[in-house]
Formats: sequence, structure tokens, C-alpha cells
Amino acid sequence: MNRWSQALRAVDWTGWLGAAFVVLMLGSAVFAPFIAPFDPIEVRLEDRLAAPDAVHWLGTDQAGRDVFSRIIYGARASLTVGIGAVVIGALIGVSAGLFAAYKGGLGDQLVMRIIDGIAAIPLLVWAIAIVGILGVGPVQIGPVALPNEAKIVLLVGVLFSPVFGRVTYAVAQRVVRADFVKARLLQGARHRDIVLGDILPNCLSPIIVQATLLVAIGIVIEASVSFVGLGVQPPSPSWGTMLSDARSAIYSGEWWLPVFPGLAISLTVVGFNLLGDAVRDLFDPRSEARTLVA
Repeated sequence: MNRWSQALRAVDWTGWLGAAFVVLMLGSAVFAPFIAPFDPIEVRLEDRLAAPDAVHWLGTDQAGRDVFSRIIYGARASLTVGIGAVVIGALIGVSAGLFAAYKGGLGDQLVMRIIDGIAAIPLLVWAIAIVGILGVGPVQIGPVALPNEAKIVLLVGVLFSPVFGRVTYAVAQRVVRADFVKARLLQGARHRDIVLGDILPNCLSPIIVQATLLVAIGIVIEASVSFVGLGVQPPSPSWGTMLSDARSAIYSGEWWLPVFPGLAISLTVVGFNLLGDAVRDLFDPRSEARTLVA
């Protein structure tokens, strides 16, 4: 524990800044009903396009809705997509990478070619194209009807899986050839126990780093899909939808409408990137922090 404390103290201040902002946004999303001063979807035409003041800290939009409250609630949509997609992508990609590295042969080649095919097209292009094809309504999968938000989480998660698959495969290939894995096979250990108990733990460091960085990309994808009208549907608040609604405000003087949602997206993405860099340094064997842990 003492070594970990020393390692955490060795992390750069930018990492702590990123972690603080990530915690702030997560807390805002979780406790939005207690933080937001107004109902984010309540229309108050008498207050429409009010500039920031003591009552409406970040002003109001074209329908008189409080911008600050909508940004707080909008964090829920962005973080749900970002974190949910990373969880799904990790489950699919890590499983595929471990299978390909451990089995080898034809299965190895088949899995990795599928991963390469998915990864060949940019994530944002995949997301907009597939959501555009499926539409914004619920998708029926057997007895379950997936709402649009769940559909986006699942879609982006599948698109993230090649990243996790490649990272896991690259690390697992080296671990599979290690002497301790061969010794476990000679001892008669089950394949499942070797993969989950010996190979996977040695792959966790790069997976965790990649997961932290991909949350930021998921937030950008959610905002982009919502911006073009294929993501979170009105009146539910979303940072991308708020930016889309504010396009005309750029020329009419209501500067607060595009500025504050844009800042929320930018600062959250920067926060996750700074946190990801700090986590990478913590697990990098060449870094001071990792040296202290070791």
C-alpha cells in the first residue's frame, strides 16, 4: 500500500486535474436531480433566450429551458454512452483477443481479419451510417425493445471491440508463449483457468489504459450522432442536441447557447484524456510511478 501511495504521488498534476474533472462530471450525472435548479425539459416561454444571470446561471434556450440544468442532465447521456460502450467493447474485444491468441491457427486468422475489417472504417462513420440505417426508433431484438440510447451504446460498444481485441491479442500472444503458461499446461490445468487466471491478468494494464481513453471518444461519438439528429431525441437533454439547436444562435447573439455545451464536451473529453495519460504512466514500466509500484 505504501508503494502505491508513493506511485500516486508521482503522478503528474495534470492527471489529478483530469481525475478531478471526471469525478465532478460523474457526480453531476449521478446526482443531477439534486444539483440541477430547474426541470431540464420544462418549457417557460416567458424566460426564452435569457442571458446568464443570478437565476439562470448559464442562460436559457429558445424554449426558456435552463441551460445549466440541461447540461447537468445531458452529462447522463454522454457518460452512459461512453462508459457503457467501453464495457461492451471490452467484453467483446478482450474475449476475441484472448481466444485468437490462445487458440492460434485458423481461428486466430479468422478473428483478427474480422477485427481488421471493422477497424478499417472510422468509428464515427460507422456510427452515423448504422444509426442512420436503423433509424431513431426502438429496435426489436426478440422480446426486448431497445430504445435509441441503448441502441447507440450497443453499437458504439461493438465498434470499440476491435481496439480492445487488438490490444489484448498483442499482449496475450507474448504471455501465451511464456514458460509459466507452459508449466500450467503440463500441470493439467484447464484451458479456462489458464486464460482467465494467468493470461488475462497480465493483459489488464493496457486494457485499462485503452478503456479510459475510449470513454472520451464515446462521448464525442454520442455528441456527433445527437448533433445530426440520430442520437438522444428531444426533449431529452444531450450536449450534441443542444449544440445542434444552437447553430442559429451563433449569428443572432445568444452566444451562451453553443458555448456552454461545447465547453462541457471539450472539458470532459480533455479530463478523460488527462486521466488516461496518468493511468498509462502508472502502468508504464519506464515511468517513475510504475517503478515505485514495482
